[in-house]
Amino acid sequence: MARSQQQPAQTTGRVRVNGRIRADRVRVVDPDEGSHGIYSLDEALALAERRGLDLVEISPNADPPVCKIIDYGKFRYEQQKREKEQRRKSHTIQLKEIRFRPHTDTHDFEFKVKHARDFLEHGDKVRAYVQFRGRDIIYKDHGMQILARFIEELAEVAKVDQEPQMEGRRMTAILAPAKKKAS
Repeated sequence: MARSQQQPAQTTGRVRVNGRIRADRVRVVDPDEGSHGIYSLDEALALAERRGLDLVEISPNADPPVCKIIDYGKFRYEQQKREKEQRRKSHTIQLKEIRFRPHTDTHDFEFKVKHARDFLEHGDKVRAYVQFRGRDIIYKDHGMQILARFIEELAEVAKVDQEPQMEGRRMTAILAPAKKKAS
């Protein structure tokens, strides 16, 4: 029994297979033999059926649509494998936050700089902010010094995305990972 009779016509997302193809005429491509030419849909399905494979619409927007005679299961497997590889290679940049107070001690500052350095080397952005509570707001200059020192400490691994600025009761600066130099 031919493959097109074994499996009902399938459609997953954008890809149309066998009986789901809507065009009257299609350009048929065979991976083994190259381009066959333009056929009516019935002739193309018969050609695929004789080979025991599926007719898969590869380029539906072409005129006429391009269809390939291939094993749909293998096609879908390779497509999923490519998507998985792309997801694996992509890295979503996260925004990590580091919080200071106007009177943050030296050890605490160094500890937070170490964490920020790890975040930046991993490829994430860092938002450093100084939180002012109550009467702390009179120490804006301390907050600016802390953020300036923070930026200076991380200068070799980060570039400044947003200069320190006041946002309500917070003074905020955003750092992004510096471009890695090819060695």
